[in-house]
Amino acid sequence: MQNNRILSYIINLLFYVAGGALVAVSVSCFLAPNNIAAGGLTGIATILLYLFKIPIGITVMVLNIPIFLLGARKLGMRFLCNSLIATAAMSVLIDVAAAVLPTYTGDRLLACIYGGVLGGLGLGLVFMRGATTGGIDILAKLVNIKYPHLSMGKLIMALDALVIIAAAIVYWNIENALYAVITIFTQSRVIDSLIYGADKGKVLLITSKKYREIADNIMTKLHRGVTILEGTGAYTGQESRVIFCAVRRPETAAVEKIIKSTDDHAFIVTFEAGEILGEGFRRI
Repeated sequence: MQNNRILSYIINLLFYVAGGALVAVSVSCFLAPNNIAAGGLTGIATILLYLFKIPIGITVMVLNIPIFLLGARKLGMRFLCNSLIATAAMSVLIDVAAAVLPTYTGDRLLACIYGGVLGGLGLGLVFMRGATTGGIDILAKLVNIKYPHLSMGKLIMALDALVIIAAAIVYWNIENALYAVITIFTQSRVIDSLIYGADKGKVLLITSKKYREIADNIMTKLHRGVTILEGTGAYTGQESRVIFCAVRRPETAAVEKIIKSTDDHAFIVTFEAGEILGEGFRRI
C-alpha cells in the first residue's frame, strides 16, 4: 500500500512537470512574444510583462498565493497541495523557458494555434492527475460553492473575457483579443480530447414496435450491448419499449442503417456522450 502511494506521488509529479513544461513552451515561445493574453492568471501575467517587464512565472506564483489561501478551507488540502505543486512547476518552467528557448514572432494565427495546442496538452496532463494550475479555476470553484446556481463554466468564461478585454485595451489592438479567443477555444478542445479521447461517443434512444429485432441486430452485427427500458406514450397511454444504446461515433451510421432496414417508422434520438466507461469502452 505504501509503495503504491509513493508510486502515485511520483507519477503525479511527472505529469505536473510534463504539463508545466508544455504550458511553459506555449506561453514563453508562442503567446507572450505575440502579445496574446489567453485568459486566466497567465493572461494577466502576460499583460504585466508587457507593461512592467515582470517575469510571467513569478507573477503567476505571486497572484496564486492569496487564491490558494482562500481555497485552503473550502477545497481540501490534498487538492490544493497537488495544485500548488503543479502551479509551482509551471511558474518556474515558464521563466526558464523564457530565458533559454527561442521565441516565434511570425504568423500570429500560427502562434495562437500552436500555443493553444501545447497549452491544452499541458493543462490536460495536470487535470488528468486531479489538480489544476490554480488561478481562475479555483476562484470559480470558490464562487460556485457560495453561489451554487452559478455555472462554473460560465464563471470561468466571464473571468477569461475580462482578461481578454483588458488585454485589448492595454495593447490597443482588437486582433489580440480575437487571437486570444482562438487560443482558448483550441486549448479547450485539446483538453477534452486528451482527457476523454476516443471514449467520446453517441447515445441513441430508439422507440420501435420491432424493438426486440433491432436490439438483436445491434448486438449480433455491431457487438454492442443494449438496454431495453419500459416506457409509456404520454398521448396514447400505450406501453412501449425504448432501446438505450451507447456507441462510438463511427458506429452511429451503422446503427441507424440497422434501424432503417428493420423498421423505417422507428423514432430515434441521438445525443453526445462526453465520456463512456465500461465494457467495450475504456475501463472504469
